[in-house]
Amino acid sequence: MMRTVSLQWPLLVSNVCVDVLATCFVLLLLFSCKEAAVALDHTELRGNAMEWRSAIATWYGSPDGDGSDGGACGYGTLVDQKPLRATVGAVSPVLFHGGEGCGACYKVKCMEKGLCSQKPVTVVITDVCGGGYSAFGGGTHFDLSGAAFGRMATHGKTPALLNSGELPVLYRRTFCKYPGKNISFHVTEGSTVYWFSILIEYEDGDGDVGAVHLKQVDSNAWMKMRHIWGVNWFLPGGAPLKAPFSVRVTTLTSKRTLSAMNVIPEHWYPNATYSARVKFD
Repeated sequence: MMRTVSLQWPLLVSNVCVDVLATCFVLLLLFSCKEAAVALDHTELRGNAMEWRSAIATWYGSPDGDGSDGGACGYGTLVDQKPLRATVGAVSPVLFHGGEGCGACYKVKCMEKGLCSQKPVTVVITDVCGGGYSAFGGGTHFDLSGAAFGRMATHGKTPALLNSGELPVLYRRTFCKYPGKNISFHVTEGSTVYWFSILIEYEDGDGDVGAVHLKQVDSNAWMKMRHIWGVNWFLPGGAPLKAPFSVRVTTLTSKRTLSAMNVIPEHWYPNATYSARVKFD
């Protein structure tokens, strides 16, 4: 959000000095805005207000495939099921953010005349680009499922677009939407009352996760969980944890919070998923 800055100039400053200082001030603002737009971690996501940026797109798997099996975010078989099915993609580290960018949603479109419809496809980040990332100069790279890549084509041109292999595209952040789904917390296999881990699924809005806290029954203390990898967060034990557990999620992008009270029941099980009908503040 841009703040209005009020400057009080000394009355005796010459017009020339004012012009020079004003020019420097404008340049400083432009530089700051550019830096802020790139660093999405600390800016508020505003849907259509996000500008389009350049990237390179490739695709992997079968031409009509759903995408990666699992991926570095840890979604596992969810990537093969709706609503994630055929909408997933891997990104270069600049957007992956060490796994905290998992779950973020982007619109991606190609503009090449004769091949591209110029209509964007929406993809969910579920993986990070592999060794080929360096071949693209360390820039922004989307490695899409064959199905998502092919949907950028104009009518009848899907095979030709897939044959292009590497394609310049435009992308921007967008809000994640999972109709009919509630935010869910999957208790990781191997979790115990001494070492408790969850994976966060179907997060509307920003999609990404910057912090997770857990609260035990009959306690007012929110304990900060640690980020392991992807969308996996854990709480190392000391004394045994007492359920039911409440979970508070803070997004990476806009710092909005959501509190799912007593979402994980007293008699919880590893490898089970628990959902809550709650919205972000």
